[in-house]
Amino acid sequence: MTSPQDEPKTQNLFTESGYYEATDTGATSLLSDVEDRPSPPVNRYHGGIDFGLLVLRLVLGAIVGAHGLQKVFGLFNGPGIDGTARMLESMGYTAQPTLLAWVTGLSELIGAVLIVLGLFTQIGAAALLGVTANIVYVQWSGGFFEPRGFEFELLLAAVAFTLLFTGSGRIALDVNTPWRRRPAPFGVFFFLIAAAATVVVIALAR
Repeated sequence: MTSPQDEPKTQNLFTESGYYEATDTGATSLLSDVEDRPSPPVNRYHGGIDFGLLVLRLVLGAIVGAHGLQKVFGLFNGPGIDGTARMLESMGYTAQPTLLAWVTGLSELIGAVLIVLGLFTQIGAAALLGVTANIVYVQWSGGFFEPRGFEFELLLAAVAFTLLFTGSGRIALDVNTPWRRRPAPFGVFFFLIAAAATVVVIALAR
């Protein structure tokens, strides 16, 4: 029979994430204490994430911002407001096409600036998502592939949707804001706003 002194002793050792049980078997080892401890969480963050998000922001902002300049100011051989209004009418947006042309052009332009700067990133992404979602809806009947399809606009919408939930990354003016550190709740909120705006435009303007 074993005496109480011979029985293994169990001790609760506390760590940052809780506690674990260590059993004293009487056999000492210089490495046992280290081997028994749970491994600390590994920080998997790396700077490539910030760089990748910066590239997405710059490319999306440059493409959509150029379209905004075409619509609002007629730059880059763009149609300007009057031409954009006629284009929207041909796409079925017959209610207040001039007002909608201003809304579309300014949404693209202001949203692109916010995305590039990384300033209120979710607001800019929601604005671009609303515009591109409307175009995808209109061009759905033309098939997937260009020139009449929606593949290009779908890609832009996907990038805007992604930035809604990732935030700007740390290479941005949003770096010290709550919506950069915890982008998901803000992303859900502004996604709902973008979805509601898309539905309202389609329901009232077509």
